[in-house]
Amino acid sequence: MTRPPSTALLARLADLLGPKGFSVDADALAPWLTDWRGKYRGAAAAMLSPATTAEVAAIVRLCADAGAALVPQGGNSGMVGGATPDSSGDQLLVSLRRMNRVRDIDGTAQVAVAEAGVILENLHDAVLAHELRFPLTLGGKGSATIGGLVSTNAGGTQVLRHGTMRALLAGIEAVLPDGSIFDGLAPLKKDNRGYDLRHLFCGAEGTLGIVTAAALHLVPAAAARRTAWIGIDSPEIALLLLRRLDPALGRELEGYEIIPQTCLDDVLRHIPNTRAPLAGQHPWYVLLELAGEKDAALGEALEAQLAAAIDLGLANDAVIAKSDRESEDFWRLRDSISEAERAEGPALQHDISVPVDLMPAFIAESPRRLAAVYPGVRALSFGHLGDGNVHHHVQPPLDVDGVAWLAEHGSAVSRLVYSHVIELGGSISAEHGIGQMKRDILAELDSTARLAALRGIKAGLDPYGLFNPGKLIA
Repeated sequence: MTRPPSTALLARLADLLGPKGFSVDADALAPWLTDWRGKYRGAAAAMLSPATTAEVAAIVRLCADAGAALVPQGGNSGMVGGATPDSSGDQLLVSLRRMNRVRDIDGTAQVAVAEAGVILENLHDAVLAHELRFPLTLGGKGSATIGGLVSTNAGGTQVLRHGTMRALLAGIEAVLPDGSIFDGLAPLKKDNRGYDLRHLFCGAEGTLGIVTAAALHLVPAAAARRTAWIGIDSPEIALLLLRRLDPALGRELEGYEIIPQTCLDDVLRHIPNTRAPLAGQHPWYVLLELAGEKDAALGEALEAQLAAAIDLGLANDAVIAKSDRESEDFWRLRDSISEAERAEGPALQHDISVPVDLMPAFIAESPRRLAAVYPGVRALSFGHLGDGNVHHHVQPPLDVDGVAWLAEHGSAVSRLVYSHVIELGGSISAEHGIGQMKRDILAELDSTARLAALRGIKAGLDPYGLFNPGKLIA
């Protein structure tokens, strides 16, 4: 139902945005026409880079009248091809990166208003100057932008205590497919005017509107942090340890990541200047982080709890980082797993969630299910055990051409993984979104009720399918 942008439309857009906001230069567009992982490559008739919400609205009105499709893009650091245009060259790429102002930081209300193009790390720095912090972080914080994080309902390593982006979203500003501006930035605690449009746009991946700004909840800056690296025997033990530590440490427990020895081995082999925190090897590790107000109290509480866990057989060994630098070294091991795995060879990545109590069973059972159908296949899980989300990667057998094997069996392997997840009441996308990578498998495996609702909402707000076509909804 979309039409290629005409020469007249492109001329009007060029006049609207000027040379800083309009480009058809192939070299300028090239970095933004492929996704971060290099799985998808597209083309675009032009890249539009508005500097204000009013310019975004004007773009949308012109394109709606012309029937031209728009693909919104932030830092282009997504994992599922959600911000990559198709290969037709008929779509227009809308980059929000010039909209990079932190409009306001209210220290009393503990709310910041940031435009869509603000880089997450820059927001962290801006609010820290007010002795506050935005408690969402992830490995791509140096490139991921607020608009993209809202549009994908980003997670990260602090969801255990603070929730996903949806929980941190106090308000939103977005341009709808007809070019009207929804101004919902006021951080209202109570608002019963029907459907919550803030949360509707959060996680919609740009298919319902273009997020231009967000009001975000902040928390006091942590005066102290304590990071521990703990050697354990199994995911079951990791869950038992979490159930003991969570009530004992209270709201100070912010991060709880699980890492197998195989992942640590890959990191130590491929990532320079890394070392194992513990002297011996253990089947699994927990990376744990506390954040709070009193440095000494945090350290004493953590030391006491880890000593008790070792006495109870819930931990084999543990070390607490002695400085922020050592804490960052621990987190670098965790954040480098995907990079190290790429150096090992091709693999299928699955970002899944199941109820927390069922996660150890999934981690143990999934490799057995896969090996029963594909002998020699290897599967590993790592990530956010505390909130029921792990990254479950499947590697081809060692004695085959990995690229060819994945091309032949990859879709069927993923279907086995996702079917298992659905059996357990889980989600085939915990934090990365659906994009184009999981669109068809979502349509195949998810409930008809969910799919009907998603399609109905899309049809109601974007009846001509102009916003990010080919993503999320099949």
